[in-house]
Amino acid sequence: MPSYRYIARNQLGAKIEGQTEAATEAEAIANLSAVGMFPLEIKPVLQQAATGKVRRVNGQLLSGFYSQLADLLKSGVPLLRALKVLHDQTSNNNLKFVLDNIYRRVEAGETLAEAMGRFPIVFGEMGIQMVRAGGEGGFLEETLNHIADYTEAQDDLKGRIIGALVYPILLFVVMVVVVTGIMVFVVPNFASMFENMRSKGDLPVATEILLLVSDNMSRFLIIAVPALLAGGLWLRFWAGTERGSRAVDQFKLRMPVAGRVYEGFAVARFCRILGTLLRNGVPIVKSLEISGAAVGNKILSDAITKASENISGGSRLAEPLAKSGSFPRLVVEMISVAEESNTLDTILVEISEALERRNWRALDLAVRFIEPVMLVVLGLVVLAIVMALVLPLFSMDMA
Repeated sequence: MPSYRYIARNQLGAKIEGQTEAATEAEAIANLSAVGMFPLEIKPVLQQAATGKVRRVNGQLLSGFYSQLADLLKSGVPLLRALKVLHDQTSNNNLKFVLDNIYRRVEAGETLAEAMGRFPIVFGEMGIQMVRAGGEGGFLEETLNHIADYTEAQDDLKGRIIGALVYPILLFVVMVVVVTGIMVFVVPNFASMFENMRSKGDLPVATEILLLVSDNMSRFLIIAVPALLAGGLWLRFWAGTERGSRAVDQFKLRMPVAGRVYEGFAVARFCRILGTLLRNGVPIVKSLEISGAAVGNKILSDAITKASENISGGSRLAEPLAKSGSFPRLVVEMISVAEESNTLDTILVEISEALERRNWRALDLAVRFIEPVMLVVLGLVVLAIVMALVLPLFSMDMA
């Protein structure tokens, strides 16, 4: 049962602080009143517990929750009962904990969006805002289905991207391990063979450099590994700041090749969410606010915010997006035509599908290109090491 921390006055007027257990906030107030105390302030303790306990939920599991909740509500099941059913049937302890808290908060008078808003790490800003818009607009069931489809699509997209990058990353790790192993364990064995030539200055330059690097490799690793770990931790901390996250988002957009693919997926996500919201009757300014928060990049989000401000002043959507320079010209042109023909909601979804297809082709091509390049690089590095070790042997034979 949830706990509530309270500040109250007793019958003598003295201020008392304490904690009580109750199913709802109203019940906690009633319990205090029953013992002659007048509550001044009551705060749930469960929010503090949730902060440290809640983790992210798998996309497929979250998609199933949205879809099943929509089906229950469409069948006429009351919201509280639907939440109870989903809570009882889930086997995921993390989601069960979240649904239990949401159930109790909705029972206490909060809206579904307000209750979900206490767990942004689980539902995300986009999901919370869409539920809020659906609840206010009277199309919650349809909105939940759209969120379910979107969540499943995003989880599938994430899985496909990870799957596409696994082999190149594995190749890179193998290359680093192989080269490091050769330099640390193999090359030093040749140092004694070449000691005489090295003292006379007859050792080829390539071999001299190779032995020098090998001699210092162990010391380099002792320094480099902790330095990389410390640098990674600092970068993670810096990326969590406002300035750092903005710089990281800017870098993502400017990366060669990968930046175009990243931008394409972000713009596709924006178009799909905006089109879905407009199709459900959400006002365009509110739709832009929600889709801008869900785009996942501060640079693009700023451009969308400016577009929303201009639309409030009577401008079209395409104009401020074009001026921002953050959106592809083709997308802006298609949005402009859609606005003129009053088919913006339909065209936006079509744009997102076209962008996703194009981005997948680009990603597949890039991955296919990276694989042979890394194999060639690995081969060339190993060949260079072997040649540097063989050259002195030729010199010995000639002598």
